Amino acid sequence: MGRMFRFADVPLSIASMTRLAGRRVFLRAPMMDDWAEWAELRARSRNFLMPWEPTWPEDGLARDHFRRRIRQQVREWRAGEGYAFFVFSAENRRLVGGVNLSNVRRGVAQAASVGYWMGQPYAGHGFMTDAVRASLPFVFDELRLHRLEAACLPHNEPSKAVLAKVGFHEEGLARQYLRINGQWADHLLFALLRADYDRHLRGLP
Repeated sequence: MGRMFRFADVPLSIASMTRLAGRRVFLRAPMMDDWAEWAELRARSRNFLMPWEPTWPEDGLARDHFRRRIRQQVREWRAGEGYAFFVFSAENRRLVGGVNLSNVRRGVAQAASVGYWMGQPYAGHGFMTDAVRASLPFVFDELRLHRLEAACLPHNEPSKAVLAKVGFHEEGLARQYLRINGQWADHLLFALLRADYDRHLRGLP
């Protein structure tokens, strides 16, 4: 595993930031060198992903768009507001998806939201369960947050299965919570608390 991120040690390049290791995957911050592989995987998975995501912009797979994404992610990382990771297969180092920790709230909340996407060729093989689980030590031990939240469409059974396997608890329904594929959509809300992590998940490979 690479060196862990510390708030007193803000690197100049996102390439030097945290790498997280799971059993079958590893996570690291996106870099410009990832653009071609990312664009190819997203293009192959377009029809698979679009029903679950915000509307894709016209230039969503372009190199310049990817560069803007990287710059925004660097700003968020440095500000402690969000942490974007790409997910790679540990076996062949191929990009398989992404995990994003966003909307980090400090103060009385000490919480963040997690979202994720998986390329169609790699869906259904347990990679995302491993990836989300691998992010938990970063969330609760490094960032020292109290609560990790997630939301998914009520009919997104694979996403609900990931959250259940990792240990999230379903907390309720939020009406018209996010604008997905051009439409405001209801979402199921889930959360994992630090106490859940300490009790059941700390130390798992």
